[in-house]
Formats: sequence, C-alpha cells, structure tokens
Amino acid sequence: MTDVFSLKVEELAGKIKDSQITSVELCKIYIDRINKFEKDVKAWAHFDKKLLLEKAAEADEHRNLGKPLGPLHGIPVAVKDIVGTLDMPTECGTSIRKGKSYSQNAEIVDLLISAGAIVMGKTATSELAFLGPPKTTNPHDYSRTPGGSSSGSAAAVASFMAPLAIGSQTGGSVIRPASYCGVVGYKPSYGLISRNGVLKTSEKLDHIGVFGRSVEDVALLAKILIKKDNYDTATVHYSSDEMLAETKKGPLFDPKFIFYKTDHWKLLGKKSREAFEYFIKSFKNNIEVFDTPSYFKDIHKYHQIIHETDLANNFSLYYKKYKKKLSKYMQDAISKGNKHSAKEYAEAIDFMKRSYESYKEVFEDYHGVLSPSSPGVALKGLKSTGTAEFNKVWSYLGTPCISLPILQGENNLPLGVQLIGAKYDDQRFLGVANWLEKECNN
Repeated sequence: MTDVFSLKVEELAGKIKDSQITSVELCKIYIDRINKFEKDVKAWAHFDKKLLLEKAAEADEHRNLGKPLGPLHGIPVAVKDIVGTLDMPTECGTSIRKGKSYSQNAEIVDLLISAGAIVMGKTATSELAFLGPPKTTNPHDYSRTPGGSSSGSAAAVASFMAPLAIGSQTGGSVIRPASYCGVVGYKPSYGLISRNGVLKTSEKLDHIGVFGRSVEDVALLAKILIKKDNYDTATVHYSSDEMLAETKKGPLFDPKFIFYKTDHWKLLGKKSREAFEYFIKSFKNNIEVFDTPSYFKDIHKYHQIIHETDLANNFSLYYKKYKKKLSKYMQDAISKGNKHSAKEYAEAIDFMKRSYESYKEVFEDYHGVLSPSSPGVALKGLKSTGTAEFNKVWSYLGTPCISLPILQGENNLPLGVQLIGAKYDDQRFLGVANWLEKECNN
C-alpha cells in the first residue's frame, strides 16, 4: 500500500486516476487513523464511516466507467461544521442547532463535489465560529488548545485524519489553529471564495480558508473553491486556473520581505522569540524588520466594533430566545455589539478601504509581510482557543495570508510563520509562500 501521508494531494489524486489506489482504500486508511486518534483529538462534530465508504465506492465506480474525473476525484475533504451540507447535520458548535441540517449544500460543498472530492465529515468549531471552545484538543499535546474557531479542521489535518480541510476566519480562525497544530493554513483575499450557505457571523470580515500539509495542497484546494457567486455579492471575478502551476513556479527572483514584530511581540515565550530571531537572521538578505504602522491600533479597535455589531445583528434571535444556551463569550460580544453606535460602525467600515489604500504601497517594494501567526505555541488548557492579535489586521484589510509550520517554540511545539500578501495577488503570493516553505525545509 502506498504511504499516502507522504504524498501531496495532487499525487494522491493522480494515483486514484491511474488505478494505483482506490478511493475506498484511501478512505479506509483515514478511517483507521480516526479510529486510532479521534477519541483523544475529538476533531469531528459529525463523522459517518458508512456514508464515507458509500461515497468512495461511488467515486470508484465513476472512474471504472471511464467518466471524466475532476482534479480531486476520490479525495476525502473535511469541512468545518458551519458549512451547510444536505446529508449531514450543521450544528455550528452550539446546542441550539443540535441535529439540525441546512436545507441545501453551501456553494463550496457543490464545488468540491464537482471536482470529484468527497465530503468526509464535519469538523468541530468554536460556538458559532466565535470563541466558546469545542472539545477538540491539540494533536501534539492533548492538554493544549488546537486554536479556534476552525479547531477541528486544523486538528484533523495535523493528526492525518484528513488530507485537506475547510475552515473560516473572521479574526484569526484559520491562521492561529494552523500555527498551533503545525499545518499550512491559507486565508485567501476577501471575496475570492463564496460564503453562500455558510454560517454568517460578519459580512465584512468572514473569509473561507483551507488547511493542508503543504502550500501546494492548499493551492489546489483553493483553486477549486475560488469562483464568483452571485449569491455572495462580496465575491469577485478571479481566474484561478493557473493557481497551482504558478504556486509551483514561485517568484522569478529572491523575494524581499518586511517582518513585523508588532506590539504583541511580548506575548511570545522566550523560546518562540528566539526561534523567530533565528529565522530572521537566516534570511537576513531577504528580510527587513520594521515597526508596524501606527494606525494598526485603530484597526484592532475597528475590527472589534464591526465584529461585535455584526454578531449582535446576526444572532439577535438566539440572544432573545436562547440567551442561557450561549457562552459568556458570545453573550458579552452581543451585549457590546448592541451598544456600538451607527457612527462608530460607519467609521469602522469606511476606514477599511482608506487604510488599505494607504497600506498597499508596501507591496510595490516587497513580496510580502511576515509576522508570527499566533502569540506563541498552543496554550495549555482547553478553556480558551487563544487570541487573534497577530491576525485581525489582515482579516480587516482582506489581504491573503498563510501560516507556514516552519518553526518550533516552547516544548518543541509547532510555531507558524505568517506571510501576508497584496489583496487579489493570491496566485503570485502562493508562489512566494511555496518558495519560503521549500527554503526552510531544505
């Protein structure tokens, strides 16, 4: 049997296409991993082994009949439990939605199916994709958090229970779990992937993101999900056909980066700081260390105003009818959201465009910006999923960002390096990320 865990997803799909491995055989390998590790990791909100094998058998039958195959034919993909699925519950990490399904598949689920992928199950999420932690643990240390809110998606990929996973980010919900769990997490530019049929927490801040074990893996998955959708008016026309090819090609010459230690540098443990210092020194010809722009402080404030106001608006019914079933985190956020004025909200929205217009000049001289992906390694305990200090600015500005698992911090736990690019320059940005990943792994 092929060692599937050492292969890139594109290679795995090629082996299925060439009949070197069947989708059923592949899914059984992942089922074995789930049987072995799920009791400790608790990454899944819903997993049905029988349903997965039925879908895999259908995929094999499809191939045997000589029908056209998509780029992910027969590949199982884990999906965050805020993404609508017809044949599985979508509980969004809250008891309020226990056993409830969406009335149709989310747009991204249909795109997965069109590409031949199999939705293998739903991964655990923080309550309503906010801060209330699920039961999921960190695969590297079960006593630590996997991060959130895409907790299960990152943990499933990290523990080899899934080759790919879909998550979402409003603050730092893709980048931080990727950092804590030691996998690649990619949040594309705002508006590249449709949120139609996905739990809405904030129209202006919600992004769909993806997890994999390499930059090439996430580029392949993103390529399939990037599509204009008239039912999500934030989406834009963007040609992703060459995304994987451009990722592999990488930059034409050695890239130049800015590194931000940011005002939150002090949150990092000593060993994590040393790991970053060593990383900066190793790339001294490529990296310049800068102070963050002063208005980033305003962005943190504005991000919070938008996020809390939108939570209060989108979950007002839950707050009225089921307040006691909501976590303290959510109750507090909604309570604050109800108090923000229309003027504050309008200012926060207005500053989004203005701040990016002023910031984007950075990308005329540099290939990307670097910073820690998270405030150090995964926190001890499961009562918090960590904080998004290192991520909120980029969710607010809508820029592409990726966490690369290339460092180790305290207790040799994974520590992600976050790379940020220019808005809608995702194709070239992923090529730069691939260059960095390869340079660090050589």
